[in-house]
Amino acid sequence: MLKLIKPTYKYRKSFLKSLDELEKGPAGIFDGDLARTNFKAYLTRVQNYENGINLAKGIVPASTFWLIDNDEFIGGVSFRHKLNKNLKEYGGHIGYSIRPSKRKKGYGTKMLALTLKRVKRFGLKKVMISCDHDNIASQKIIKGNGGILQEIVKTKLNPHNKPTMKWQIDL
Repeated sequence: MLKLIKPTYKYRKSFLKSLDELEKGPAGIFDGDLARTNFKAYLTRVQNYENGINLAKGIVPASTFWLIDNDEFIGGVSFRHKLNKNLKEYGGHIGYSIRPSKRKKGYGTKMLALTLKRVKRFGLKKVMISCDHDNIASQKIIKGNGGILQEIVKTKLNPHNKPTMKWQIDL
């Protein structure tokens, strides 16, 4: 059964296995090193991010969710509660990653749809999401959830040094 949950110790082994997969590819999940060495500290950090506790300068509160299917970690998503100047330029409200062995199976589209339902509870009317111009999979996920391309920009904040597509999804 497919569900979007907050990170929990119950799925620790599956999550850690996915980190090994993600290291081989271009995408990753934040705080992977901490999760490997001290999973309880990782869970505390995730909770602190959500509550705005001990955030580094320039970091906004963010909720992390995991997509679970039949007790297996499929992917993770981060919802940033508000945008600062940098996030308006690159990143947006939502970032996500599906473990490589589960890609091209529709999970990304479903995970974003479930995330958008949760985002509505924060009172937002729209969200901004960005992706690299050559990330066709992410473009399909965003379009599949009603994303409208706003602009394509070149920004120094993009770690891949590629043009960035900025999308809007009305909630």
